[in-house]
Amino acid sequence: MIVRDAGATWQVVLQPEHAELSAELAKAWRDVGPRHESVVVAARRHDDGWAVWERSPQVDADGKPVAFLDVQVPAHLAFYRAGIAAITDEDAYAGLLVSMHGAGIYRQRYGADPALALSRAPEAQALVDAFVEEQESAYAARSADAGVDDELRLADYHRLQWYDRFSLAFCLRAWDEPGAPFDLSEFRFAPLGPWRARVTPWPSGESPFRGSLLRRLVPKRAWGQTEFRDAFRALEAERVDITLEA
Repeated sequence: MIVRDAGATWQVVLQPEHAELSAELAKAWRDVGPRHESVVVAARRHDDGWAVWERSPQVDADGKPVAFLDVQVPAHLAFYRAGIAAITDEDAYAGLLVSMHGAGIYRQRYGADPALALSRAPEAQALVDAFVEEQESAYAARSADAGVDDELRLADYHRLQWYDRFSLAFCLRAWDEPGAPFDLSEFRFAPLGPWRARVTPWPSGESPFRGSLLRRLVPKRAWGQTEFRDAFRALEAERVDITLEA
């Protein structure tokens, strides 16, 4: 779950729903390679493994919903492995890109996102290192199976990271009221209104880009585990419309 403090509520976006916005962005992106259909599959499914954990989303000791960077690492590694395997069954190249994404979570997107870190990773460092080694050691064979070279694989991995990060910018920031401009590496976001921003340099094919995001607003209180699961399942999701402009 992607959890944001929204004042009187927590805004919660489920990982596969965040990934749907990533896929919408992937479809609209301008600078794409020859295997872009597989990249769109990877964008849409890169967080599928989370669906297992999110069947019974957890709260912490204070009764707050547990956010995606604070999950127990052994569970994260297990469901990510399962997601990679399932995606590979659909599309071998998409599976490779999601394997890279999974390992990259523990390598700060291979240097592109120094702030990215799971808070509990140091508690299970040996397991993390084994997972990363397992994924990285298979890149060459997976690339051969998918018929791609390292140049394309790396370029498409970084494209996938941008789709993910653009989507996360709307999951993790307050957009109900326009805020201050902010930078996402080389991209500048200038909010123009609720759920609307100008992006420079413009990364998409046509302006404006229109997408959407499902979110749930959870009353802010100290929740018990079972009551939170039941209440969360009963919440009606709200779809917000997102506009990006050149």
